[in-house]
Amino acid sequence: MIKVLQSGFYTSVQDLGRFGFGNIGVPTSGTMDQFSSKLANQILGNDANDAVLEITQGTCSFLFQTKTVICITGADCSLRLNTTKIALNTAIQVVENDSLTFKTPVYGIRSYLAVYGGFQTESILNSRSYFKGITPAIRIKKEDFLSIPEFNSKIPNTFATVKINKIHFDVKKIKVFKGPEYELLSTTQKELLLKLMFTISKDNNRMGYRLKEVIPDKLESILTSAVLPGTVQLTPSGKLIVLMRDCQVTGGYPRVLQLTETSINQLAQKTTGDIFEFIII
Repeated sequence: MIKVLQSGFYTSVQDLGRFGFGNIGVPTSGTMDQFSSKLANQILGNDANDAVLEITQGTCSFLFQTKTVICITGADCSLRLNTTKIALNTAIQVVENDSLTFKTPVYGIRSYLAVYGGFQTESILNSRSYFKGITPAIRIKKEDFLSIPEFNSKIPNTFATVKINKIHFDVKKIKVFKGPEYELLSTTQKELLLKLMFTISKDNNRMGYRLKEVIPDKLESILTSAVLPGTVQLTPSGKLIVLMRDCQVTGGYPRVLQLTETSINQLAQKTTGDIFEFIII
């Protein structure tokens, strides 16, 4: 078991998502930065879909009540195991009564804590990912206890350490495909989409990122149609919304762009005030 000493700003259990239930309105959910969550599991030899903790903006701490092996990837939150600084992207053995602390991020905003064998919270609709209305909790709380398997061996030599990919966090060019309604845009609108540097507004969360800049819009709303994580919608106000992992399954705003999977992961490590531009591939 792991006891939550401090839960941080927004920490939740996530795997790769809940698939096959869009017909009943259930979002995919899953880790926002799946590059980082898969890496953590891979370093431990876990299945890529094993549940991890997604820690947004750091400032949390945990007490281990059983021996295990952990790996933390994603945002650098000046990690401490007890009083010792520890590294990202490496397998680290912990024992009973060890404490793990995350500070405010140095870069990035989402960290991923994986444990050997994955977190063993309840699986609902084939996923352990927290989501309001589906799981009993939407985030962990102080004094929660999280079930994990016990690890009774020494760390094998097969566990790896992986160099940090700083480009993943620093990238300013977000690659996209043309969306279904892209060709409805005027020449001017298309030029603005690719010329402007866009700024993430304070209105950003696991459902979507609203951008500050405006692209004048006189397009009519479309019939309610399927949307996905990474869909970029143009609203009547001219603001763009980039849908993220907890997004709805349908929408009525024109779908002008679609982020690549890599771009979703990269955008998940950006926050209020960060800037980027779209690059159509």
